[in-house]
Amino acid sequence: MATAAHPAAPQVRSHAHPPGFFRSFRNRLRKLIGTDWLGYVLSLVAAVLILAITTALVWQLWTQSALSRAKFGWGFLVGRTWSPLFEHLGALPFIYGTVVTSVIALLIAVPLGLGAAIFLAELAPPRASSWLAFLIDLLAAVPSVIYGLLGIFVMVPFLRQVVDPALKRTLGFLPLFQGPIYGVGLLAGGLVLAIMVVPFIISVSREVLLAVPRDQREGALALGATRWEATWGAVVPFARTGIYGSIFLALARALGETMAITMVIGNDPKIRASLFAPGASIAAVLANEFVEATTPTYISALIELGLVLFCLTIVLNGLARLLILATSRRGGAPA
Repeated sequence: MATAAHPAAPQVRSHAHPPGFFRSFRNRLRKLIGTDWLGYVLSLVAAVLILAITTALVWQLWTQSALSRAKFGWGFLVGRTWSPLFEHLGALPFIYGTVVTSVIALLIAVPLGLGAAIFLAELAPPRASSWLAFLIDLLAAVPSVIYGLLGIFVMVPFLRQVVDPALKRTLGFLPLFQGPIYGVGLLAGGLVLAIMVVPFIISVSREVLLAVPRDQREGALALGATRWEATWGAVVPFARTGIYGSIFLALARALGETMAITMVIGNDPKIRASLFAPGASIAAVLANEFVEATTPTYISALIELGLVLFCLTIVLNGLARLLILATSRRGGAPA
């Protein structure tokens, strides 16, 4: 009778989990979480999410501007007239103002910002460099409307009374410095943008220069170079990619800036060769007129301007990267 009861016992134990089952499962779960697989999935989700947001943004701009694109076609990009009352709408004056003010800003901000970054990273005393870098970071955090107020009450009167007359006397033979002087205009807008983007160039370029290995400096100094020659010939070329990144950041900020340039550019949608003349930018017209837009065509045209600004940013950054790639290949080619 005892031997007959034994065969049934293993069948009951076979349906139960082994004693170490849950412990083994917990260990496997911990090992899975600790591997690269989870990090890969999370980073992939983040990248796909960014791509999805960008695609959704472009899709909304494209669909909401369908009425304007159907009515004006490609002529919207080259049209010079902006008359919402008669629905004669062209984007060329705003594209012109955006590009001109951004170019002026970069022409002023890049040499100034790069020079200040080199001084703070390589030549200034460490204590002074830290304090100045802190102040520059504070300037980067100032709201754009504050820069606009300073531009109206400080920079525009100074331009109207001092700078613009001096430029007209010395360079008045050029079309860029002819015509009546108002104070507000394309030059004022470019100067305000330059003041706004300089802190970004200085801050990013300084950090990049500080990250250059000490071997670069010491090797140049050991070969007999001066402090400046070592900085310009060894340190700056090593940090070239990061410096280009700071310029890209400044360009993106200049293209998309709204409030400060709206307050000093003059907001006149006309194309003029003179930098003294008032102008308009895409961001400025969106800020000024979107709330007042009533007709569907008017609203659609403003949304299409947003799409044009998005495409303009991509094109300019792409051209800048191609220029950098060509410069890098030419600089790295054997003599």
